[in-house]
Amino acid sequence: MPLFILFFSLWLAGFSTNVFATDITVEVDRNPVSVDETFQITFTANESPDDDPDFSPLEQDFTIQNESKSSQMTLINGKSNYITQWVETVTAKDSGNTTIPIIKFGKDLSRATPIKILPSSDNKTIQNDDNLFLKVEVNTKKPFVQSQVLYTVKLYRRVSWTNASLKEPELNDAVIEKLGDKKYSTQINRMTYEVIEQNYAIFPQKSGTVIIKPLILTADVLVHGRQSFFGTSMTKHQIVESDSITLNVQPTPTTFKESHWLSAENVELTQTWSGNFSQTKVGEPLTRTIKLVANGAMLGQLPELNNVKNDSQLKSHPAQPVLHEDKTSNGIVASREESVVFIPNKAGDYTLPEIQVSWFNTLSQKVETATLPEMNLTVADNENAPQIPATPDVVEEKQIPTTSIEPAPVIQNLISETPKNDFIWQSIAIFSTLGWLITVGFWFLKRNVTPKDISEIQESPVEISLTACVKNLKTACANNDANAAKIALLEWGKWQFNEISLGAIAPHCEARLRDEILNLNASLYAKESQIWQGKELFKTFSENNARAKLTTHAKTDALQPLYKL
Repeated sequence: MPLFILFFSLWLAGFSTNVFATDITVEVDRNPVSVDETFQITFTANESPDDDPDFSPLEQDFTIQNESKSSQMTLINGKSNYITQWVETVTAKDSGNTTIPIIKFGKDLSRATPIKILPSSDNKTIQNDDNLFLKVEVNTKKPFVQSQVLYTVKLYRRVSWTNASLKEPELNDAVIEKLGDKKYSTQINRMTYEVIEQNYAIFPQKSGTVIIKPLILTADVLVHGRQSFFGTSMTKHQIVESDSITLNVQPTPTTFKESHWLSAENVELTQTWSGNFSQTKVGEPLTRTIKLVANGAMLGQLPELNNVKNDSQLKSHPAQPVLHEDKTSNGIVASREESVVFIPNKAGDYTLPEIQVSWFNTLSQKVETATLPEMNLTVADNENAPQIPATPDVVEEKQIPTTSIEPAPVIQNLISETPKNDFIWQSIAIFSTLGWLITVGFWFLKRNVTPKDISEIQESPVEISLTACVKNLKTACANNDANAAKIALLEWGKWQFNEISLGAIAPHCEARLRDEILNLNASLYAKESQIWQGKELFKTFSENNARAKLTTHAKTDALQPLYKL
């Protein structure tokens, strides 16, 4: 018996070690990465691991340039959680597909992580005297309309500078989203360069040939060995320009027959249920949640998912869709989640139709379909369920407040006094007929209006006011006048959204314009005066208007507008 207890204790100790092992995740800041470029491998432990890490296995395929460690504590629901990170800055020894090996943290282990190392391609194009230069590239030069183009800007430098400024990419009739930046170093012709990499996702909105204009970098570069009369280092103003990139944007392929155009790198369509739909009873609510996730697409490209028509025997109550958009190093990931609550009023079998989402795979250049198959829902009798009267399908379902409201005395009189009610309706009918006759007569009098008069009345007061708001905003942004920009935006927001504050207007706008409006609001009410620049605000505002114009011409274009949710 003592021997059995000993073996059992040893087995239990091993079992506990496996079950309660510390989870150690591995992330790289770029993948793929070129040989001779530094990149970072981050090991994260959500709890204290068994021991310090042994990074010697890394040295087989990588050269460790630098190591760092950081710890932080978070408090969630009264429970403290310690997170420790080890960041290894490394360079690869050779190109090809390789693996970041398993690292031991005592008895705790990290997972092997694959990574692709590209051969260096910069050595032939860089001269020895290039101390500061720009390189731009795209993942494709023949994208389809409203498809994602990844635009990468790399700034190489091996000089010190001040007052550096780099323009953002510009492209008409396109949505441009900034993804993020990275910093690393690389070896070119045996010289070390610091690299600042900036990534953008561009969605062209029209087919045809378009040009991404060259980016311009301006900076004051420090001149080594030269000092001013006062002993300070001297600088020279330097301007660096990148190449332009020409895109040949393709129209919607003829093989795509659906009315809602969706192009992406990957699409997933899933569903979950709140309960067991195979054992549903009358009167018991059942929630179905459908989720669509698209890599390389924006929210406005995702179609509606719920196709179940309301039935008097199976009531459906759709909720507001949950929309989410993530910016990753590989582009935009958009998701749309729709929930529907079903309440059966009668026992029996019901069929939920198949849901199909057709999309164009930009990687394989083929049309694909994400499908949720047809589902059968069986509802059993429920003795405890309240009797709910069936309503005809033609009657529109409305949400009725639970609070009972007594009819007003005037309404009660109209209900109880039938002759008086008839008199009221007769009066309304007489006045409606007179109004119709006056309208017809006015139309005949206006038939001979000249084209000049027609052009004068085509633009409504709302359109005139909106045009004035845009002009005022443009002037204010050009003059960097924050107060004038606020007034113009408030007028615009009042006409467009019936909102009277910048904080209320911002959520109605797309992400970049929202951020610029909030930035303006913050600068206006900052404790210390700030210098506000209006260029970015009007740029994002103009892009927002360009997308709005696409809605007006949607009937002549087979594409669904990108911003439609």
